Amino acid sequence: MVKHLKIKIYGDVQGVFYRDSAQREAKALSLTGFVRNEPDESVHIEAEGEEANIKEFLKWCEEGPKAVRVTKINFEFSDDLEYYQGFTIK
Repeated sequence: MVKHLKIKIYGDVQGVFYRDSAQREAKALSLTGFVRNEPDESVHIEAEGEEANIKEFLKWCEEGPKAVRVTKINFEFSDDLEYYQGFTIK
């Protein structure tokens, strides 16, 4: 079943290639959506795909790439889809 996931990641997550790494991970898991930096220095992600892949991506987001220090993550699953084309960095 396809799911929609909204994630907000806090910590040292900007300026450390989090968005680029998240895009690569999402594409490897066949997810669509986007990732963007927020003014409050967090990272916002919306992703859609098969539920198992979405859950695997969420686990990846909790750690991120090696240079990242995630201190907090908020997320929400939904059945309401946006039907994104590809996975982009905004």
